[in-house]
Amino acid sequence: MRINHQIRAGAVRLVDEEGNPMGVMGTDKALLMAREKGYDLCEVAPHEIPPVCKLMDYGKYLYHQRKLEGKQRKMHKQTEVKGVRLGFQTGIHDIEVKANQAKRFLSERDTVKVTMIFRGREITHIDLGRKKMEDFYALVRDAAKMEEPPKRQGNMLIMLLTPIK
Repeated sequence: MRINHQIRAGAVRLVDEEGNPMGVMGTDKALLMAREKGYDLCEVAPHEIPPVCKLMDYGKYLYHQRKLEGKQRKMHKQTEVKGVRLGFQTGIHDIEVKANQAKRFLSERDTVKVTMIFRGREITHIDLGRKKMEDFYALVRDAAKMEEPPKRQGNMLIMLLTPIK
């Protein structure tokens, strides 16, 4: 027989397997009742005076707890950061296609990192790149909010989009 916590010698307040109070009794008598019914005696409120113990199948309780934790873990989705890369000379139609891809990522509750890479002397036209990034955001505005506006990092512009709740 398993005992959830070490039960102090003396009296305990006993609760049966359905949750009905059975009164205050000695620890030995409570253990005997648990053994007779085929249950474990588990201490559920050790800081009460007298401590509260419950008759339960501890293995079955642990099984249900693990099952509940597994279900909660399945329901919780980890958000990922998906990337969309634009070039300085990317055409309007290609930007629309990439915006649709970003909308799909956002509908799956993922964060989208939009990156524009400048090659060679394109870096001198950073203002045109920002304009193109703003146009991209205008296409996905209904599905996303701008977490970080376009920022320059080396030869790139980076913008973060998060889904609208």
